[in-house]
Amino acid sequence: MTVVKVLELVGESKTGWEDAVSNAVQEAARTVENISGVEVANWTANVEGGRIVEYKANVKVAFVVDPNR
Repeated sequence: MTVVKVLELVGESKTGWEDAVSNAVQEAARTVENISGVEVANWTANVEGGRIVEYKANVKVAFVVDPNR
């Protein structure tokens, strides 16, 4: 039987939401093996002086649990 676990993370970027998602997945991949998918749950941004200065993406990263651990 396959078991999938889900982590909730917030990715950040100065350049865009897609990059924020990518940053979250890349950071998770440093310590989590077997990442199989990502779901974007929410998009937000910080605004200063009427301009977006930081993009944020709340994501759910799914990974398969290793049955041998």
